[in-house]
Amino acid sequence: MNEPCALRDSVLACDGHILVLGGPGSGKTTVALRKAVRRIKLGMEPGQSVLFLSFSRAAVARILDAATLEATKQERDQLAIQTFHSFFWDILKAHAYLLGAPRKLSILLPQDEKAISGGIDDEDEGWGAWQVERERLFREDGRIAFDLFAPNATQLLMTSSHLLSAIARRHPLIIVDEAQDTGQFAWLCIQMLAARTQVLCLADLEQQIFDFLPGVGPERVIAIRQTLQPHEVDLGTQNHRSPDSEILTFGNDILTGKVRGAGYKGVSALAYRPEKPPPNWNQLLRRALFDLYKAVKAQTGAFPETVAILVSNNRSALKVSNALNALGANVGKPVRHKLLFDEAESLLSARVAAFLLEPKNLAHIENDVATSMEMIASARRATGQARTEVAKLQAQALKIRGGKALNINIANALRNLITELALSDFTGDPAEDWLTVKHALRTTQQAELVRVASQLDFLVAFRRGHRISAGLASEWLRDGAYTNARVALDQALAQEQILDGVEAPTGLQVMNIHKAKGKQFDGVIIVREARRTSTGVDSSFIWRGDEPPYPKSRRVLRVGITRARVHTLILDPLWPPCPLLKGHRF
Repeated sequence: MNEPCALRDSVLACDGHILVLGGPGSGKTTVALRKAVRRIKLGMEPGQSVLFLSFSRAAVARILDAATLEATKQERDQLAIQTFHSFFWDILKAHAYLLGAPRKLSILLPQDEKAISGGIDDEDEGWGAWQVERERLFREDGRIAFDLFAPNATQLLMTSSHLLSAIARRHPLIIVDEAQDTGQFAWLCIQMLAARTQVLCLADLEQQIFDFLPGVGPERVIAIRQTLQPHEVDLGTQNHRSPDSEILTFGNDILTGKVRGAGYKGVSALAYRPEKPPPNWNQLLRRALFDLYKAVKAQTGAFPETVAILVSNNRSALKVSNALNALGANVGKPVRHKLLFDEAESLLSARVAAFLLEPKNLAHIENDVATSMEMIASARRATGQARTEVAKLQAQALKIRGGKALNINIANALRNLITELALSDFTGDPAEDWLTVKHALRTTQQAELVRVASQLDFLVAFRRGHRISAGLASEWLRDGAYTNARVALDQALAQEQILDGVEAPTGLQVMNIHKAKGKQFDGVIIVREARRTSTGVDSSFIWRGDEPPYPKSRRVLRVGITRARVHTLILDPLWPPCPLLKGHRF
């Protein structure tokens, strides 16, 4: 990025709105940060900062890391790097009362939303009624769901020109990362602010993989051009993310359907038989990881620090995680990793574990049994399934609260478990004590409690960051006990999920390709599966409903391929053939 570049210089010199286009690793973030530094050096009033907005915490972490190379400590202090959600949350916390909401807001965490709603989605009967209830929870109770942040913050800015002007004055330059993915309300906010401050949009239409969301589509960049009339710069396919490999070249060839008939530096494949007999996924994944680590070491002289295994959907992510944990038929050594997927049941199960960490008065053990059963019911309800089991648990808990000591397996198991943990000596080490609770749940051999323990396996709570552990440790340091463990857990999860939970990905992570967007890893393994359908077997790389030449499937796969800095390995079944990979050599 040190070479003279008239395009980048024009961005730095421009006083109006700007649109910078470019592929992965083309230097969009770097030029945006240099623009921010230039604006800061021109002089800022007290309280002012350049605002850098992105969609994911991973992207924010990446931008923060890049900022250390482009800006001094003093300059970084005047650079506000936030997710859209944290930006909207800041607005709502201070001003939502103008919409008639209580002055004190709390976040309705996704797992609690699923528990309350029964896990329904927009295709289920009762979805409309749930939307009304969510609005009531916000207006009357001050509990607001994440996807209501944007529309309500937008409404605030539309109704209060004073607030709009104040935000614009505070941020004389606003940089919008992944601008092609801004939804209806995020774009409306940017549009209103653009009338009062300078806006720089970064975009790559070929990474637009969230076009299934409302308001997201190719028309966004068109709207940016029409509304902002920006100075436009196209950095094309310049590659600064993986300059010593051909990863981006391969990704672009997948996107365009080009087949060059030769291998690509930094790209490889490992073939496997999909069935008859089915593969031992633990052994297969460990072999893939071995090949990837060897390839990265050969290219860089060092083993990778960050690796991702990318799959097509959450179900496959869970299957891969189970395999790495050597669960079920997957024999072999467990492989330490972090699983990123729809964690509603796991997070609510974590609340059960937190409750069991809290000090207990055994004189009130029946109430504690009822509370435990209610929390387990909430976790099961969040899945949108097991309605009979949920209703049964809730009814049993109600009977216990009514003074009836039920002689049933789960109640007896909970009485013994709560007594055992209440009389045990926790160490004050949150990670160790968490494992103690998980082990105790599993040794009850009661189905619902073993399920809670399994969900804690999926959560891998103390590998998600330090906030949960730190919150529990604070409780212990203050009281010598985990007095408010559930509160500490919820606060940590809120911070990690939305607010300022900005941690760069480390170690091995498993996720679907959509969750990988905005992230970077030293090495990536992309798992292709043989997917059985009603009409036969097809490739998991082909999205349902996508027709030749498969434009959506190609965009998604390109995103997965280009998450790697050094090496991408495709774990590829021998059959069925994949039309996206046809003719390519590895």
